[in-house]
Amino acid sequence: MEFRILAPTGALGAGFDAAAFQRGVDARPHVIACDAGSTDSGPSALGSGIPKLSDQAVARDLRLLLTARHELGVPLIIGSCGTSGRDVGVDRVAALVRDIAAAEGFHFQLGLIYSDQSAERLEALFDAGRVQPLTHAPAIDREVFRRGHTVAMMGAEPIEEALRSGCDVILTGRASDTALFAALPHMEGADPGLTWHMAKTIECGAACAVPASANGLLAYLRDDHFDVTTLAEDSRLTPRSVAAHTLYENADPYRILEPSGTLDTSEATYEGVDDRTVRVRGARFIPADGYTNKLEGAELAGYQTVIIGGVRDQVVIRRLPGLVPFAKKYFVDKILDVFGGSVDPGDVDIDFRLYGDGTVLAAMEPRSLQPRELGVLITVTAPDQATAHAVATFVAHASSHLPIPEYEGLVSTLAYPYSPPEMDRGPLYRFTLNHVVTDVAPTELFRTVTEEL
Repeated sequence: MEFRILAPTGALGAGFDAAAFQRGVDARPHVIACDAGSTDSGPSALGSGIPKLSDQAVARDLRLLLTARHELGVPLIIGSCGTSGRDVGVDRVAALVRDIAAAEGFHFQLGLIYSDQSAERLEALFDAGRVQPLTHAPAIDREVFRRGHTVAMMGAEPIEEALRSGCDVILTGRASDTALFAALPHMEGADPGLTWHMAKTIECGAACAVPASANGLLAYLRDDHFDVTTLAEDSRLTPRSVAAHTLYENADPYRILEPSGTLDTSEATYEGVDDRTVRVRGARFIPADGYTNKLEGAELAGYQTVIIGGVRDQVVIRRLPGLVPFAKKYFVDKILDVFGGSVDPGDVDIDFRLYGDGTVLAAMEPRSLQPRELGVLITVTAPDQATAHAVATFVAHASSHLPIPEYEGLVSTLAYPYSPPEMDRGPLYRFTLNHVVTDVAPTELFRTVTEEL
C-alpha cells in the first residue's frame, strides 16, 4: 500500500515555485492538502475576521491547486481558511474558489466545514464542566463566550466524513494542521503512527528543508515507513532537519497531541535516502481515552496609535530609561487636564519600548548593552481610536523634548522618521481561551455544507 500526499506550501497565499509544485503533481499524488491558517501571528485574524494574507495572493495559489486537482481528479483539502478558520474565512476562500472554477470551467463537489461556536453552545458545555483549561490557560467564566469570537479546532474526522460523501474540494474552518494530511490515509486504514508522523512532517511544506522555504514536500506513505522528499531544485532534506520539525510548536520533542490521541515519536528513526529524501520509521499513535477539541477565542481589547522614533545622542540614551517613568507620570496628569475627567487615565496605556537596550529579552538579557543608537516604539492604547490618537499627539510632542539634566535649554530627545509621527494602528485584539471541550464526538462541534460547482 502506498499513499502519496502533496503539501505544496506551508501557508496558502505564501506563494510557492510553480515548477517545484509541478514536480509534485507529476508524481500523481492521491491528495493535495494545504494549510491556510494559524494563531502564530496573534489574535487579530480571529478577532477581526480579516485574514493575514491578501485575496490576490491566496487566489494565485488556489488557481494552481485547483488546476492540478482538476488534472489529477484527486481531493484538494484547504484547512483553517482565512487564517483564523472563522466561518467568514471559509466563505471568503469559497468565493475565490467559485470565481476560479467559473473562469476555468472546473466542475466538482465543494465541501465547506464550519467551526464557529455559538455562545449558547459554549455556555452549555461550560455549565456541564466540559470546558477544561490547558496549561497556562487564563481563568474564565461563562461571560467570556459572549465577547469576541470562538472557534473549535477539528481533527481528521470531519474531513474524512466530507471525503466519504464525495467532496472533491474541502475548505475547512479551524483545523489541526496535521489533520489535513492525515485524513485520507487515516480513512483508508494506513498505520496511524506513520500517518500522523508523516502529517506532522509535511504540515508546513518545506519548512524542514535546507534551506527552509515556502515551497512544498511530497510524502510516500507505505506499510512500515514513509519517505519525504523536497520539490524545489535548490533544496535538500537531512535526517536532522526532518527530525527537528517535531520540535516546531511543541513543548515535548517526542509527543504531539491531537484531538484523538498522542503521536509518540520517541522510537522514530530517520535515514537519508539521498540528498532530497529522508525515510522515517517507528512512530506510534496512542488513542486518547476521550476525544477533545481545542477552543480558540479572541476579543476586542482597545485601539492603538503608535509612534516610532530614534536617538543617537549617548547622553539621551543613558538617560532615557530613567526618564520614561517620569514621562508616564506627566502624561497621566496631562490626560486629566486635557480631557477634563471625561477620560480615565487608568483606561489608557502608554508603553515605551527601547529597541537596542534589551527590549526583546528584557530581564533575561545576558549582558548590558551599550547601543550606539536606540529605537523607540511608543504605543498608546485606549478604549477608542479618537482617544488613542489624541493622547498620542501630546505624547509624541513631549517625548521629543524630554528634560536632560546634562543639557541646558530645550533639546531634541527623539527623532521621528514620519510627519506626523502618530500612526493609528486600529483595533487591538487579545486571546481569551486556551481550553478544550472534553468528551465530544469527533464531528459534534462542526457543520458541513456541500454544493456542486
